[in-house]
Amino acid sequence: MSIHQIISGIIYLVSAFILFILGKFVYDKLNKRFDLKTELVERDNFALAIAMVGYYLGLVLAIGGVLMGPTFGLAEDLFDIFYFGIVAILLINISAIINDKIILRKFDNVKEIIDDRNAGTGVIVGANHIANGLIIGGAISGQGGDLITALAFWFLGQLILILAVIIYNRITPFDLHAEVEKDNVAVGVAVAGILIALGNVVRIGISGDFYSWGINLTQFLGFAVFGIIMLPIIRFFTDKILLPGVKLTDELVNQETPNIGAGAIEAIAYIAASMLLGWVV
Repeated sequence: MSIHQIISGIIYLVSAFILFILGKFVYDKLNKRFDLKTELVERDNFALAIAMVGYYLGLVLAIGGVLMGPTFGLAEDLFDIFYFGIVAILLINISAIINDKIILRKFDNVKEIIDDRNAGTGVIVGANHIANGLIIGGAISGQGGDLITALAFWFLGQLILILAVIIYNRITPFDLHAEVEKDNVAVGVAVAGILIALGNVVRIGISGDFYSWGINLTQFLGFAVFGIIMLPIIRFFTDKILLPGVKLTDELVNQETPNIGAGAIEAIAYIAASMLLGWVV
């Protein structure tokens, strides 16, 4: 590695750090109903901590989409980093609003996390941030695209996340919102796995260079449909093979203390499948 590469790398890292700080500033401004420092340090709010970990990781993944790819000179690279980096920050925060109003529409996320310290809600919110970090990173990666293509594929990614949660609610014999509102962390962890897995599937489908709407939309739809179809299959696999001799639903909702471990196994099954899909396709 040459001195020039080292200096350029440091400049890019500093730029990413500035965007990270800007992302925190935007989050604070959009969430004035609570004080982050008070909740995390004085009240030890674990639910908020999980959500914030997801936000910070999602932010890094989104900014990472700007940093990937060939260099076109320091000045042009820095313009792209800050231009698309600011877009990424705005999109990941808009995605959080979509999660609050549509995906978890039957209750107030902030109330659940701040007032009730509901870790089940916190883990879903955090996973939504990570999923959208993956989607945004994929949408702004590669060459040939622009702001319009990034926004279009980000929007399509939101539809897939919403559809995935709707399908999960249909294929399970319990009400997702009711369980999460009852502080069922096990169900929250399972849903978190779905969001991250589908976010990763969408990322795979939209990453890389933009050739044409026909080519790139076809690729996106292929991965998205495959990911949605795999949801019930993976749940069946988890129930019958990864947890033989017990019913997954009973572990998640039909006992006095929901089994968070069972929820984690279900979640990792979804995430692992999405990773394998990216490696084999």
